[in-house]
Amino acid sequence: MSDNTALEQEFTVSNRLGLHARVAAQIVKVASSFEAEIWFVKDKTSVSAKNILDVLSLQCPHGCKVRVISRGTDAAAALKAVAQLFKSKFGET
Repeated sequence: MSDNTALEQEFTVSNRLGLHARVAAQIVKVASSFEAEIWFVKDKTSVSAKNILDVLSLQCPHGCKVRVISRGTDAAAALKAVAQLFKSKFGET
């Protein structure tokens, strides 16, 4: 995969408290483990998934739709890892 290939997927925040501080920290930890750029997009706002304040600034409650865009040599693995976080409800109910 070339560095310019972007992958994207939409997720619904399904944990009860939304993207709060602990969840944002998990996202940043996972995103920062990849070379790929990872962006979260809500409405028309796009933020880096590698910056906790950016993730929190999206103010995503339960039910919020977030589009995740991953670009770079390990974009597929990065998107898969982020997808797993959403699937597991970030370890919450």
